Amino acid sequence: MNARTQSATLSTRDIPDLSLMEVSALVASRQATPLDVTQAVLARVSEVDGALTAYITLTAERALEQAEIATRERAAGLDRGPLHGIPVAFKDLCETDFAPTSAGLALLRDNATGRNATVTARLEQAGCITIGKLGMTEGAYSGHNDQMPVPKNPWNPACWAGSSSSGSGVSVAAGMAFGATGSDTGGSIRFPSGCNGITGMKGTWGRVSRHGVFALADSLDHVGPMARAATDCAAIMTAIAGPDVNDPTALMAPVPDYLAACSGPIRGMRIGLDRAAVIDAAAPETAAVITEAVAVYESLGAEIVPMSFPFPADAVDQWTVLCAVEVALAHQGRFPEQRDGYGPHLTELLDYGLGLTAREVGAAMQWRLVYNGSVARAMHGLDAVLLPITGGPMPELDNIYGAPSAGKNENLGDMLKFTAPADFTGCPSLTLPGGFDSRGAPIGFQLMGPALTEDKLFKLGAGFQRVTDFHTRRPDLTPFR
Repeated sequence: MNARTQSATLSTRDIPDLSLMEVSALVASRQATPLDVTQAVLARVSEVDGALTAYITLTAERALEQAEIATRERAAGLDRGPLHGIPVAFKDLCETDFAPTSAGLALLRDNATGRNATVTARLEQAGCITIGKLGMTEGAYSGHNDQMPVPKNPWNPACWAGSSSSGSGVSVAAGMAFGATGSDTGGSIRFPSGCNGITGMKGTWGRVSRHGVFALADSLDHVGPMARAATDCAAIMTAIAGPDVNDPTALMAPVPDYLAACSGPIRGMRIGLDRAAVIDAAAPETAAVITEAVAVYESLGAEIVPMSFPFPADAVDQWTVLCAVEVALAHQGRFPEQRDGYGPHLTELLDYGLGLTAREVGAAMQWRLVYNGSVARAMHGLDAVLLPITGGPMPELDNIYGAPSAGKNENLGDMLKFTAPADFTGCPSLTLPGGFDSRGAPIGFQLMGPALTEDKLFKLGAGFQRVTDFHTRRPDLTPFR
């Protein structure tokens, strides 16, 4: 693992190791063109993606055409903003009019919808260069379909790359895109961000339009950015957030300049900490990361407020009920009619959802209302709550996917304790890299805030990253070349 430093003699080969905003500065100052940057990223993809398999579809020719246009626009003085000429990629559940959208399902591998998701359209309108579509777990649930490529963790290929936005996490960590879209229903932005040592924002439910995004469970689904730094995610979030006539659930609230918010002071901000749950009960390496994050925020002038966060024992069971019934709705017309095209984990969840009674679903809905109220009460007066991604180390591939039973993956279920709350409540949560374990694998943590406080979370994230270097570390890609 290496801390990446930018030098005056930066070569084209080094460009993929920069952050999005660093590359944006190079392009804006004409030290590099969008074409230079895109060629460098495509070269990195060619070097390492044969082994890492982050991409399911590479649109290199189209990307170079976009880069040539952006280069001419920049040369003529046209500036579309910080994303103009920056290569990004899309999780393969975001519809694109130039490539199929499989959502990780083998039976949808050739699914060409001919339209763009709102997030796709907004990033291209902001001037982004699209490198391609990224692999993911089947239907955005826990496991990969065995007929689809499985993205590999560049820090340690024996370790989990995260579910479900695995390709998004791998592509950013390995320098094959400067940013990517992810989605999060139970932790699918936060798990791969934590596993791959990058930053990810799961915003408030409805803050980013879900139009043209394949659903897992509509009332739990969130779309958001994944990139190397908080400032990178802030730039992407500013472009993709906001109301959308094609999605009535997209919030009408004005979108702040999240990038500007990153430079704000942290002194006086109040961060809640349930020490018993997130430090005392955590594995030693996870506890050490949380403890260090607390010390950093205290040094920046934040107030660490003791609190008790609600972690009810039946939370994962309730999440599974709500997720399963909505997944069954999302797949009606395909399942069970095309059962043979589905993998075992998603099949079990779908069968479970189809077998639920109205009473069971109604009870889970009522449970969610009460739980959301409990979380709001616990967070009252706080700017954020500091939580781990998981209570222990990120698992290795051999033990992440236990045998599914009654719609539940027991190993993954244990991990939802700290991620499901932000999905139940729709509250925003920012994942930050915070350290490494004894295997050299990244350990992340999350800052969860009240609804529509993404600007405060970006401020806290950028402040942390101004005085730490975890987000600048890069995996050794030599074994994959």
